Amino acid sequence: MQHPEGYVSHEIEHGIATIEFFHPSSNALPAAILADLAKTINDIGIDNRVKVIILRSAGDGAFCAGASFDELMAITNEAEGKKFFSGFAHVINAMRKCHKLIIGRVQGKAVGGGVGIIAATDYAIATDNASVKLSELAVGIGPFVVGPAVERKIGVSGLSQLAIDATGWRSAEWAKRHGLYSEIHSNTQELDDAVASLAEQLSHSSPQAMAQLKKIFWHGTENWDTLLSERAAISGHLVLSDFTRNAISKFKSKSAK
Repeated sequence: MQHPEGYVSHEIEHGIATIEFFHPSSNALPAAILADLAKTINDIGIDNRVKVIILRSAGDGAFCAGASFDELMAITNEAEGKKFFSGFAHVINAMRKCHKLIIGRVQGKAVGGGVGIIAATDYAIATDNASVKLSELAVGIGPFVVGPAVERKIGVSGLSQLAIDATGWRSAEWAKRHGLYSEIHSNTQELDDAVASLAEQLSHSSPQAMAQLKKIFWHGTENWDTLLSERAAISGHLVLSDFTRNAISKFKSKSAK
């Protein structure tokens, strides 16, 4: 769907659905785009024309800058905070429950919620400049909502490294070594060729077999509707702190220079 400052779009061709999101602030994710993304994934997940899904962001720059700082600053109470962070929970849960395998196309850097979305794909293919960072602790929050998805992919050790060193980037090679990325390629042409090749291969695979495989991959996450909602409440509480307000203001003033 179109938004004044961004969009979520999709197309279906030969059994392959491509979902794309865009925001001018390095593909950040305000609430409206998160809601559209979750709805689109849910709708395509039950579309019988679709065998496999490619999830991508627009442009050649960052894959995803994570939460919208403007919207974080606008939160005035815990209910609003929980509602905002639940947007990420809804996207991750839509990806988890979708019966189709989801290939992530990661052309550039990812921060915070963007890393969570990558972790919730079933097979992520990236370029070698697609570094990752969980910056939440640096602004007084923490990767509470995306944490379960990241931990599921790279373990407690990998999650703790990203969460604790909240200002440091981890390279695409690090992400591949820890299992966040399945493949890395040296440029976007090679990235797109690899994504297209895998999607084509899966579009001719058994939908029933892929659905059963996905169920196995996500075994043990059946409580995530509740868990991620509880985690959203934690972030929604912390975002109201003076520490977070001041930290986000500093980040915004730096990025404006």
